[in-house]
Amino acid sequence: MEPKELGIYIHIPFCKRKCYYCDFLSYQNKTELIDKYIESICLEIENWKKNINVKKYNVTTIYIGGGTPSFIEPKYITKILKYLNEFINKNVEITIEVNPGTVINSTLQKYKDVGINRLSIGLQETHDKLLKTIGRIHNYEEFLNTYNWARGVGFKNINIDLMISLPKQTIQDIKENLEKILKLKPEHISVYSLILEEGTILEKQIENGNLNLPDENTERAMYWYVKNTLEKNDFKHYEISNFAKENNESKHNLNCWKQEQYRGFGISAHSYIEGVRFSNTTNLEDYIENISKQDFAKNIRIHERQTIEVMEKEYMLLGLRKLNGISITEFKNKYKENPLFLYKTELNKLVEQKLIIIRGDRIKLSNKGLDLANLVWEKFV
Repeated sequence: MEPKELGIYIHIPFCKRKCYYCDFLSYQNKTELIDKYIESICLEIENWKKNINVKKYNVTTIYIGGGTPSFIEPKYITKILKYLNEFINKNVEITIEVNPGTVINSTLQKYKDVGINRLSIGLQETHDKLLKTIGRIHNYEEFLNTYNWARGVGFKNINIDLMISLPKQTIQDIKENLEKILKLKPEHISVYSLILEEGTILEKQIENGNLNLPDENTERAMYWYVKNTLEKNDFKHYEISNFAKENNESKHNLNCWKQEQYRGFGISAHSYIEGVRFSNTTNLEDYIENISKQDFAKNIRIHERQTIEVMEKEYMLLGLRKLNGISITEFKNKYKENPLFLYKTELNKLVEQKLIIIRGDRIKLSNKGLDLANLVWEKFV
C-alpha cells in the first residue's frame, strides 16, 4: 500500500502584540510559558510517532503558523523540526509565518539553515497610517527590510499577505499597494477581505462609531481590481483568496482543499485523519499540564466522525474554493459516484442562480459565485 499524503501544522500562539482584528488563539502576555510550550509540542510529536506507523504517511508539507512564529527565538523552531526530521526531505514544503518587526537577518538565515523553504510574510498594507489603524506592530520600511533580508539569505518562495476592506482604506490605497508589491516580484500573494470578528478591538471601534468600513460595493471593487491586476501580471488565481506564479501554489493549503489528511500539534491545532476531525484543547495551561502528565488524550476534542455522505459533500464544498473547481472524474475515482447525479438538485439550483458553471469535466464557481464567496463564504455554502 502506498503511503498516504499528510500535512503537518504547528501552532505557535505567542505574539508581541495582538492585532486589532485578530480572533485567533494567541497571547501577548504569556511569554514565560514559551519554553514549556515548545517542549510540550515536541513531546506531543514524539508520542504521535510512537503510536503510528510512520511509513504509512508521506509528509508533503509542514506549516508553522500562529500567532506569530517569528516572535519566539529561532532555536525553538529548530527544536521542533528536529522532532520531525525523519519526514523532512528536499521535496517537503516547509512554511513559516513571519511578521515584520519580529525578525532580523540572522533569524531568517537560521530558518533557511534548518530546512524552511517558504516564508509567508504578514504585510497586510503598505501605508503606515492604515497599519496603525489595524494594530500592526510594523511599518512598511520594516516589511521591506524583512523581505530583502529573506531574498538575501536565499528564500525563493515568498508569500505576501494583503488585506482589503479595512477601515479608512480606499481603492487608491489598493492600487498603490499592488504597485509596490509587484515591483518586489513575490512568488505568491494572499488577499483577504477583513472579517469583523466578535470581541476584537476593531469590532468595538466600529460599533462605537470611531471607525467605518468600506461599503459592500467598494469591497467588491477592491477585490476585482486586485484579481484583474494580479492576473495581468501573470499570477494565477487558484483559490478564492490566493494568487501564485506558475508552480508556486501553496501545497499545504491546496492539500486541505483537496481533502487530504493533516495532523496539527499545539493548542487549538486541528487534525483530519481517516475521516475524523479533531483538535487540541484551547487552554494553554491545560495543554502543558496534560502533556507533563503524559495524558495526551485529555487534550484532544473530537469534532466529527465523517460518514461517506458527509465526506462527499465536504469534498464538493472544499473543491469549489479552488478556481479550477471540482473534477467530476476525480470525484468518481474517489467515491465511485457521479456528483452530477448525487447532487442534481443542489447543482441545478446553483446553475439557475448563475453561481456555478458545469462545463466538460469541471464544476466551478462563476464570476457571480466567486464574488459572493469572497464576501462571505458561509453565505455561499
